[in-house]
Amino acid sequence: MSSGKKIWSAALLATAMLAVTAACGSGESSTDGKVKLRFAYWGSDSRREMTEAAIAKFEEKNPNIDVEGEISDFPSYYERLATQVAGRDAPDVITLEIRAVREYAERGALADLASKVSAADIDSKILATGVVDGKQYAIPSGVNSFTMVINPALVKRAKATPPDDSSWTWEDFVELCSDVTAGTGGKVTGTQLSWNPAYLQIYAAQKGELLYNGNKLGITPQTLKDWWAITQDLIRTKGSPTADKSSELYDAGIEQTLIGTNTGATSLIWTNVLGAATKASGQELELVRMPKIEGAQTSGMFLQPAMFYTASARSENAAEAAKFIDFMINDPEVGGIVLSDRGLPANAKVLSAVSDKLPEADQKTLAFVNEVRGELADPPAAPPKGSSAMEGILRRYSEEVIFNRMTPDEAAQKLITESNALLAG
Repeated sequence: MSSGKKIWSAALLATAMLAVTAACGSGESSTDGKVKLRFAYWGSDSRREMTEAAIAKFEEKNPNIDVEGEISDFPSYYERLATQVAGRDAPDVITLEIRAVREYAERGALADLASKVSAADIDSKILATGVVDGKQYAIPSGVNSFTMVINPALVKRAKATPPDDSSWTWEDFVELCSDVTAGTGGKVTGTQLSWNPAYLQIYAAQKGELLYNGNKLGITPQTLKDWWAITQDLIRTKGSPTADKSSELYDAGIEQTLIGTNTGATSLIWTNVLGAATKASGQELELVRMPKIEGAQTSGMFLQPAMFYTASARSENAAEAAKFIDFMINDPEVGGIVLSDRGLPANAKVLSAVSDKLPEADQKTLAFVNEVRGELADPPAAPPKGSSAMEGILRRYSEEVIFNRMTPDEAAQKLITESNALLAG
């Protein structure tokens, strides 16, 4: 999923989506007789520049269509989108994360793209993540994986031992982080805390549990408590910042994170963030496998679409919207422009065509994904409605624990109760 942290309010989304069935069509014709499409996405200035170049290429090949990009920063993207849908003003083409696909599909906001967009060169398991109730509502742009990034120079500076990622455990991870902090006199901290749902999903899989089991959580209270114990150990050993500092850092963009400012030696990230992290730090960074629970039979790691392209069910220009999505997914020239910004291209032929053009950091990402591919679990299906709020819930209760406002027992029970009520709809 993205590096942004603020998730839209579940109540706002639910309220906004109630109006979708009454929404009139989006899309229009411009004054010169061309079809006008609106394309919503989030991202940085660099993503905007790449996207505008891709749009220009599409318009060059389709002179009867004008595409207007609507970019937002990630924290405000979904709130804006929910408002547009409620106001009968949905964009024709909408970018979504996996945790939003079911939310919008089940409320009738998305068009079925089966047979309208060619997906022959996308792995069937990856493509299936965009299916809800048997319909292909979302087409993956590219894939990534949630894992660990390390700054080897900072580990060496601390005279700490680099990990053997084929066998290291969570205890090894905590020890590495505390050694880095101690070895640099606190000038570099071992890691920055994360409460990303993907992190919990990986940890739960190592214990043989699912994050989601239908419309409820599949994890036990003990798994949550054990997961929080890693966080508590990191704070106790100074392998991470204090609770106050960790909370402050959580909303930071990659440029302001510890790994991005060379004040942290490790971080948990999505692989498509490696390029931005490398650029921010100005140093060589390496991807490594996630640590494992002692005796775990699986790493729990998985490939997942970085994002999806979807089309509004109310678009008056449905054919043109599908044509634009098809172009963004399948055109090698666009692949050469966007590269891995939206994940490593999901289209195998496009990935093959652009692999030699990828920047060094993205070459590392591709090599890492290829190295661990045989160890990865199947991509998860689109999670249940309400999952869009899970990161906020995880963060809230995690902070209750690290600030000692709740015991892990109390927080685990309340988190599961609240989450199950939300997921049940």
